[in-house]
Amino acid sequence: MLDRRLLARIDEKKSKLDALRPLPSAAVNRLKEQFTAEWIYNSNAIEGSTLTLRETQLILETGLTIGGKSLREHFEVTNHKDAIDYVESLAQQGELITPFHVRQIHKLVLSQIDDENAGQYRKTEVRIAGAKHIPPEAWETPQRMTEWGDWLKNAEKHIHSVELAAQAHHRLVAIHPFIDGNGRTARLVMNLILFRQGYPPAVILRVNRKQYYQVLMQADAGKNDPLVNFVGRAVDHSLTLYLEACVSKSMQLSSNEQWIPLAQAAAGTTYTQEYLSLLARQGRIEAIKRGRNWFTTRKAVKEYQDSIK
Repeated sequence: MLDRRLLARIDEKKSKLDALRPLPSAAVNRLKEQFTAEWIYNSNAIEGSTLTLRETQLILETGLTIGGKSLREHFEVTNHKDAIDYVESLAQQGELITPFHVRQIHKLVLSQIDDENAGQYRKTEVRIAGAKHIPPEAWETPQRMTEWGDWLKNAEKHIHSVELAAQAHHRLVAIHPFIDGNGRTARLVMNLILFRQGYPPAVILRVNRKQYYQVLMQADAGKNDPLVNFVGRAVDHSLTLYLEACVSKSMQLSSNEQWIPLAQAAAGTTYTQEYLSLLARQGRIEAIKRGRNWFTTRKAVKEYQDSIK
């Protein structure tokens, strides 16, 4: 379940974003380019790609190859872009998400890398490195995926979209239906679920790779809340960026609503900068990370203070 403060922020920002629709096309195009490059870079980096964000952008923008990088890494970029385009088209069509769509996404992810297995359920047993969870045997995979599709169809009627996206992602990774590319496929499916409900994509950052695997392992043990809130914080961050880009610059924010460094926000309160940093990382206070530094607002600090009285 989403932390109540995080849930309230997500719902408030989503309502504000919906009220601005149709969103300004220039802003949306800039955001799409930014999110696509960062999504592809981070998703591939989590799986071991050595390409930098700038190199990923160059491949997307020019189609050129980067010296010293493998052909596989180049295909991982262009394939992921094709998969994102497919996911966006599915979201616009509004169709129910089925195991067939998952296989089509995977086929795009592994195209020209492993055409024999692209879009095909695995035929051998697999183990997830560093995890105690053991995926089902290969012969069980088709039935497990059918059950996954049935669960998703029923769950979307009564589970919050962000929680649904996180749980669907974990359930898919736990099945591990493919010999390779499961993580990338699961993150694409997660964002397909979010897109269908009008959310921006949740980008899992490479720098959070260790925490990402930790919350997945906690979900393996039946503890879903850490993963749900991990994904929720990524959605919250994306909503903030979308609102900043789409709200007219002429709408001047009050001093209490302006983003300020944590040290400045802590001044005059009983909190230290370190404590506000902890709250920011846990999603218990509204904050945004720019580079290596966290920023929050005086309004966010006040709301947190009021919530614990």
